[in-house]
Amino acid sequence: MQHYRRFNWGKHVYCEKPLTYNIDEARIIRMAARRANVATQMGTQFHASDNYRRVVELIQSGAIGAVREVQGWTSRAWGWHESEQAARAAKDRYIVVRTPKESNPIPKGLDWDLWLGPAPGRPFHNDYFPGPKWYRWWDFGNGTMSDLGSHMVDLPFWALKLEAPLTVEARGPKPHFDIAPASMQATYEYGARGELPPVKLTWYQGLEKPQIWKDKGIPQWDRGQLFIGDKGMLLSDYYKHVLLPEEKFADFKGPDPFIPRSTGHHKDWVAACKGGAPTLSNFEYAGLLTEANHLGNVAYRSGKKIQWDTKEMRATNAPDAERFIKREYRKGWKLR
Repeated sequence: MQHYRRFNWGKHVYCEKPLTYNIDEARIIRMAARRANVATQMGTQFHASDNYRRVVELIQSGAIGAVREVQGWTSRAWGWHESEQAARAAKDRYIVVRTPKESNPIPKGLDWDLWLGPAPGRPFHNDYFPGPKWYRWWDFGNGTMSDLGSHMVDLPFWALKLEAPLTVEARGPKPHFDIAPASMQATYEYGARGELPPVKLTWYQGLEKPQIWKDKGIPQWDRGQLFIGDKGMLLSDYYKHVLLPEEKFADFKGPDPFIPRSTGHHKDWVAACKGGAPTLSNFEYAGLLTEANHLGNVAYRSGKKIQWDTKEMRATNAPDAERFIKREYRKGWKLR
């Protein structure tokens, strides 16, 4: 973690999702990148896919009419489970049901203090490292909402020109003090954006699914983003999409492509570094997406439907949510 003025060295920056630990850091990074005027990109590889581009074109050209609701889900159920039985039922390959009380020997070659970074100190345990176990712990990551939300929410965020929500409400099991949930859902309400109407976006993870999915009213995909418009629906995942009901759109011809084809996620960034067009998942865009995803966890951990003031970066009706928006760093670490 470095002081933001180091961006002024003029170095271009690539960072994997979810870009930052919390909303405060996402805001700092976004403003710093704006001042530095360098090439940036967050690691949302599907943003460069032809599938995502075609979906954005279909939505923005009005193929299904005005979209006022989006439902997105992923079946990945990694996180806190109430029991080992529940974890197995969710097919979680790393079963986590409690905070370890014991410690394990630190692996050779691992600087545990450095790995902890600004997070509060705690003894090493194999439940934290190696592998993707770390993101389940509130001190290190923010669970599936912030992680896979970077991929799944990216599509409606792009297609519907979303930025900051007005309200966010979440539900799920009682929050664990130390571990992010395996299953939960969060509902965002966005206002009108120019000619685009207000829209409600609901995120489901783990065992949670939209009611239309449970009723088998749509294909039973393990993950998806369902756009609900005035004239039909569009269902997409990372690699494919379909207009629904299929019989209605059997002879439908989509618009000619108007989003330039990507040369490849990483190649786009290299080209931007060399003076080419900015990446489409640059920190200005990705910072807003990251803030929104983190807000789902803020609402979940706060236990309230939060009213979001993006300019002041605070939940106006939930002052206690401040501790989830930013945090005090461990001694020796600072960002500004």
